[in-house]
Amino acid sequence: MHVAAAREFIFEKLKRELPGDLFYHGIHHTVDVTKVALQIANREGVCDQTSLGLLETAALYHDCGFIYTYQDHEEAGCNVVRDTLPLFGYTADHIQIICGLIMATKLPQTPRTYLEDIICDADLDYLGRPDFKAIGDTLYQELLVRNKVTDIPTWNKRQVDFLSQHSYKTKTSQELREMGKQSHLSELKKGLL
Repeated sequence: MHVAAAREFIFEKLKRELPGDLFYHGIHHTVDVTKVALQIANREGVCDQTSLGLLETAALYHDCGFIYTYQDHEEAGCNVVRDTLPLFGYTADHIQIICGLIMATKLPQTPRTYLEDIICDADLDYLGRPDFKAIGDTLYQELLVRNKVTDIPTWNKRQVDFLSQHSYKTKTSQELREMGKQSHLSELKKGLL
């Protein structure tokens, strides 16, 4: 398993092929999720190098399916994983785990393993961060150009519903992000964001 080579390959592919109107799901999101996934894993005490390599690879590839489709991009991403990762020394078992990690991030999130809990929390880490509004604005713009939202009041109601139903899975994210997420939820309900 050659994570560095897989990382270089997917970064080049994302830079070349991701649509320019992915204001939220751009390469910056992939970088953020990968960094946060490894930070959470570190705080959670995950030190097995294979597990960390699989987690990092899944984070790097989790949204690459947006190159091909907006809807069901996770499945499209798994096709990329199956087609390319054998070239970098990943086994069939590695690929199955990575696809499980990617599919766990599909909304509503359905993690079944500890590593899946970690990637799900990393994917939605921003919900509890100080940059919540700025990042949320990029998602609003991305959905707006796809006619998936119509206006700010509708978007804010959607965010209230989403935040109300969301729960962090790992102890790390619960400790670091839950309070911030609840604060954002409260501000949205009051119409302050």
